[in-house]
Amino acid sequence: MSTATLPAAAATAATSATHRMLRGPVLPTLLGLATPNVLGLFANTVVIGFDGYIVGRLGPDALAGVAVVLPLAMLMLQMSAGGLGGSTTAAVARALGAGDAPQATRLAQHALLLGLAASLLFTLLAASPALYAAMGARDGVLAQASSYAGVLFPGAAAVWSVNVLAGVARGTGNMLPAALALVATTAMHLMLCPWLVFGGGMVPPLGVAGAAASTVTCNAIAALGLLAWLSRPGRAVRIVGPRWQLQRSAFRRILDVALPSSINPMLSNGSIALATSYVATFGSLAVAAYGIAARLEYILVPIAFGFGSALTAMVATNLGARQPQRAKRVTWAGAGLVWAVTGAIGLVAALRPQLWMALFTADAAVQAAGSAYLRIVGGCYGFFGLGLALFFASQGAGRMRWALVASTARLLVVALGGWFAVRVAGAPPESLHGVIAASLAVMGLTLCLATYLADWGPRQPA
Repeated sequence: MSTATLPAAAATAATSATHRMLRGPVLPTLLGLATPNVLGLFANTVVIGFDGYIVGRLGPDALAGVAVVLPLAMLMLQMSAGGLGGSTTAAVARALGAGDAPQATRLAQHALLLGLAASLLFTLLAASPALYAAMGARDGVLAQASSYAGVLFPGAAAVWSVNVLAGVARGTGNMLPAALALVATTAMHLMLCPWLVFGGGMVPPLGVAGAAASTVTCNAIAALGLLAWLSRPGRAVRIVGPRWQLQRSAFRRILDVALPSSINPMLSNGSIALATSYVATFGSLAVAAYGIAARLEYILVPIAFGFGSALTAMVATNLGARQPQRAKRVTWAGAGLVWAVTGAIGLVAALRPQLWMALFTADAAVQAAGSAYLRIVGGCYGFFGLGLALFFASQGAGRMRWALVASTARLLVVALGGWFAVRVAGAPPESLHGVIAASLAVMGLTLCLATYLADWGPRQPA
């Protein structure tokens, strides 16, 4: 495609990364953008698995307590990274695709302020022990959940800041700084977490609170590093340096996508929280097993995010430059890749679940219960990944309605199907597992059909 077919402003002002997203071959460009993300987010999957291993050494109550908090912790991560962070990527990329670098800078600055404001909600609301008691935690499990949440959520500003700043970097088409921040965070956490959990030298053992303290500290350091990189002279988008001028229109442009994008993980984690409450009816052993088995789903999210953030940037950049057909080609290429990767992981988990369960516990009963879950649900992980990839493409397009419909459908399947299986039929855990598997398939297939039928023509948000 000739540069002359692009808007003149976009052709002269776009960076080389933006040109590549607009004119480069789709699959190689997508893979080139996604590779640093996937490598960086693989580091994040190491953190998820490592935390499970460390906490597992503290005993079943600690493992179950963190499992109760995990849906809210992942909700915060997904809202900050996939919700506001992804929307920031889309807003910045769309502005750069249209050739408006000053507007991209203004949007990035406003997004950071929104992230700090959103973090206060988690600080104020998510540390209450009453919340985890309502989710079914009791006695020692409740004490461990409260200890972990009481440190993690007061430090929410660090998590939100690093994810918004990473979203800004990705919006410029430069995925490497965000990936390096994740790798650095992981390296720091691998050293700091066991030291704080088990103690050493003059540091007393903090238990599960130490794992949370390590998470907050490492994210804060990474956020400062990204802020410094995004404030260097000569960048297409700079956070510190240009004058900050608050504009209602800039907040609105980000929130138009960020609000529905943040509701989406709330629906997804609502599904997980409901499933956890249903599993709790089978006892603490079942909760511990579910916490280990479902942790694999949280690892699929970063893998999908690695490709998905590249999808968001490429789709938004091409729509900013009024290239909707290319945006659709990018979407299906990325969605197909994510479906293949997550489906393969799910197949291995379904056929050999002990490979995963044995990483976290030697308890035969916990291993057996978790393996039963993975044998049924693992086969639908490809649909889960497909839905996540199309969610990120929808962000780039600024069309979030059907993403919300798909996640709502998932929630309803879990809520109604789980209620019938557990409360009405009194069925065994395997029936609940089947309901969860069906909910993932419904989500992925709904969004796939909606994306195929969607019109991404010129009437897109500015």
